[in-house]
Amino acid sequence: MNSPGTKYLDPLALAKLKNLGLAARLVVEGLYAGQHRSPHKGFSVEFAEHRQYVPGDETRYLDWKLLAKRDRLYLKQYEEQTSLRCHLVVDASRSMAYHHSGTMTKLEYACYSAASLAFLMQSQHDAYGLTVCDTQVRLSVPPRQGKGHLQAVMQALESITPAGETDLPAALHSLAEGIRRRGLVVVLSDCFSGGTDPRALLDALVHLRHRKHEVIVLQVLDPAELEFPFTDAGQIEDLESGRLVTADAEAVRRHYLESIGRYLDALRLGCQSRQIGYALADTAQPFHEFLAAYLSRRQALGRANVG
Repeated sequence: MNSPGTKYLDPLALAKLKNLGLAARLVVEGLYAGQHRSPHKGFSVEFAEHRQYVPGDETRYLDWKLLAKRDRLYLKQYEEQTSLRCHLVVDASRSMAYHHSGTMTKLEYACYSAASLAFLMQSQHDAYGLTVCDTQVRLSVPPRQGKGHLQAVMQALESITPAGETDLPAALHSLAEGIRRRGLVVVLSDCFSGGTDPRALLDALVHLRHRKHEVIVLQVLDPAELEFPFTDAGQIEDLESGRLVTADAEAVRRHYLESIGRYLDALRLGCQSRQIGYALADTAQPFHEFLAAYLSRRQALGRANVG
């Protein structure tokens, strides 16, 4: 039996993720001194201080004299430093309750992932918040720092129950209008909104980009949604509307796989062309392995314009 606020904090998973940070590649704005570059320049661009080099940093700021003296890599810092403000957006529509062959429901997978990201940001002294949505924003915990805030976010995650249909674009447009400070927005969703055309969703994500936010989409799907392993004719239920359709499952499977393939390609390429980070999570893969692979790739790429 988990204590309140600990359900989605997996100690073994967190131990494997502890060395991976969620550094923002774009310019971000925050309230606290931190490790991310701020858009605000000081009066002077004179050297301010050093900090130790980490993989992914720009090498043009290396202090070669200090390297010769101490045999260690340090960066010269000229800009005001600021903490990242991150908004974790969890889709809690009814379709997220689906579980066929994955290790857990899509919503549980999203919640474990969001909790792990919040824990990482807590450890690197960044501000983070939580937004839960379906057709609209259902719950909002504004970004803050501190261990007490981590508990508040964890309890909010535990309170989520999947319900309602999806209008993720409307929720993201609302979020874009409501966030005043630029930061990082991480969307955890199956992205099943608006049929097989991702343009409405991409438009909403671009709205966030136009507001100067960096945006990452972590699309969470059950293996059955990627492979459609159903071979017997029968009834298919729409999880959000409850509508039952009787059909030849093999014919449906062929059509479905073609449609989902086109949709996933369009969403992935659409995100890539709009400088929006994107990764597809299969719930058959442990969430910490998915996050570790994505964060490692992101860390290695540094400030390159890919997700």
